[in-house]
Amino acid sequence: MTSIAAIHGVTRTLFIAFVALFVLMLCGPLLTLAFGNVSLHGDWRNATHRAVGLAPDPGEHPEAIVQVYASRTFGWRGAFAVHTWVAAKPAHADRYTRYEVIGWRARRGGSPLSISDDVAPDAEWYGAAPFVVRDVRGTEAEAIATKLDAVAKRYPYTTYRAWPGPNSNTFVAWLGREIPELGLAMPSLAIGKDWLPLGDFVAPAPSGTGYQFSIGGLLGATLARDEGFELDLFGLVAGIDVRDATLELPGIGRIGK
Repeated sequence: MTSIAAIHGVTRTLFIAFVALFVLMLCGPLLTLAFGNVSLHGDWRNATHRAVGLAPDPGEHPEAIVQVYASRTFGWRGAFAVHTWVAAKPAHADRYTRYEVIGWRARRGGSPLSISDDVAPDAEWYGAAPFVVRDVRGTEAEAIATKLDAVAKRYPYTTYRAWPGPNSNTFVAWLGREIPELGLAMPSLAIGKDWLPLGDFVAPAPSGTGYQFSIGGLLGATLARDEGFELDLFGLVAGIDVRDATLELPGIGRIGK
């Protein structure tokens, strides 16, 4: 009986610690909702998609360019997550091609994958200005751009779930694994980046510099040179990168360099 009571005591302690950790990780998104640049009002149908000037003008920059962007998602979800995409142009091309997965495209059985040169590479995502996650130029970018179209079309997941995945961030993380030259460390706010199909529990980190463990994107951890150490709890990610002296906090993102 004593051993059973001890087991129950340990189980109860672990459960309380788990709940406390989850509540603590929710503080970041709640603070972002209260004080951050997240709009809780507005209509997505009237939201803007203006270019913000982060993409180099192809006429002035003939070299190959590949950029990865992230932008807060629309409405209250923006306190928790960003939407990511890739924009690329080969050398001497006059337009960028934008690669992303969009949820509404999956309705009625359609493919969520979008490959288009009709939208500005650095356009706002429903009113939210993007930031650059990765910027590659020259011969390295040319090698990536040469592969990108064929690799993107091999994206294996035709379903879309905003949480825990597969979603837009699952797609970009998958591109990172398939094209190691991209050297992509995804932002911690990219909920869905850690999603793996049930049964696949271990995979290379998107940067290719370490590995991640994940149970359906609901519970996991990443240890890699570029990502540092990250803990994923129900899609909320907290992490530390000793090399860059930075913290990653749910809802808030990177603190440090």
